[in-house]
Amino acid sequence: MYTDLTNLCIGPESTIHQAIAKMEFSPKGIVLAVDPDGRLLSTITDGDVRRAVLANIKLEETVSVLIDRKARSPQAHPITAPVDSDSNTLSGLLKQHSISHLPLVNSENRVVALVTWDEFMPDEGASLQAVIMAGGSGTRLRPLTEELPKPMLPMGDRPLMEIIVQQLQEAGVKQVNVAVHHKHQKIIEHFGDGREFGVELTYVTEDRPLGTAGSLGLMESPTQTVLVINGDILTQVDFRAMLAYHREHAADLTVAVQWYDLQVPYGVVECEGALVRRLSEKPSFKFLVNAGIYLLEPGVYGFIPDGEPYDMTDLIQRLVDEGLQVVAFPIREYWIDIGEHEDYESAQEQLKNWIPGPANGN
Repeated sequence: MYTDLTNLCIGPESTIHQAIAKMEFSPKGIVLAVDPDGRLLSTITDGDVRRAVLANIKLEETVSVLIDRKARSPQAHPITAPVDSDSNTLSGLLKQHSISHLPLVNSENRVVALVTWDEFMPDEGASLQAVIMAGGSGTRLRPLTEELPKPMLPMGDRPLMEIIVQQLQEAGVKQVNVAVHHKHQKIIEHFGDGREFGVELTYVTEDRPLGTAGSLGLMESPTQTVLVINGDILTQVDFRAMLAYHREHAADLTVAVQWYDLQVPYGVVECEGALVRRLSEKPSFKFLVNAGIYLLEPGVYGFIPDGEPYDMTDLIQRLVDEGLQVVAFPIREYWIDIGEHEDYESAQEQLKNWIPGPANGN
């Protein structure tokens, strides 16, 4: 039970950015919107914030915008429990409503404490497997990748993939498959069985490039949710939050997405036949792009061909066409795909501000 509410409660006049700061200060993935007397108005979860990001709501907007959005949803009224409820009642409410957080209130609806699902269940990260896609040849990063696979490029004083492995280990992941191809011995020699890094590593070697999803067809079908991440990504994405979002939406596949602004450097002319109908001077367009991080349920593996080239984009489109639940998880943390030399340089600079400690199981 969490009773220090100082960094969990927030007023509706605060900004969404301030709400995020409170979430990050206290790793509960939630803030409680309250009135000046401490009475509960609404709960604001990490998922609520990410759905606002999808809706292109600016973080400078106030929390009241999120409260209004939630008031029009099936979760209009926060689920609460009396502060003197027993543990069976609390765990039953969490399970019944498929929620991760339960505010406890007194007779005047003032928040007194917060209980969470992880108080009643073991670490859910242990039920998550991971796959690192590390087989790409990194042609755009030559000559750096002539002797090294891209995931082994130095980031600070260690390889990029070592950072990814540490982040998975810190999220509770114990088993990691690595799909390798180009210069794969460099990866295997460095990581071995993964024991030194606090995980169990196994390798699947592609005898030819199989795309961003094809190597999954070489692996044994899983019995639990699988996190797939490209091995050339530097990010601070919260994998636990992504898993909670995935389960909240009962998704078959969740794809992490990132907003991308495209600035056209010319005036754009729109025509109808030979007639000019509109001219826009250097317009900017905003798109959601695939960020190379996914969560897959075991049933999705049945749509992946065995040992054939197949891209994740093909898999996603097929699942959509088949009517399966595919959802987007918007990234609000730092993220960069290290595909070009300038990306590599930018990531090196960014890493100076947040590089984690040595990756080991201790």
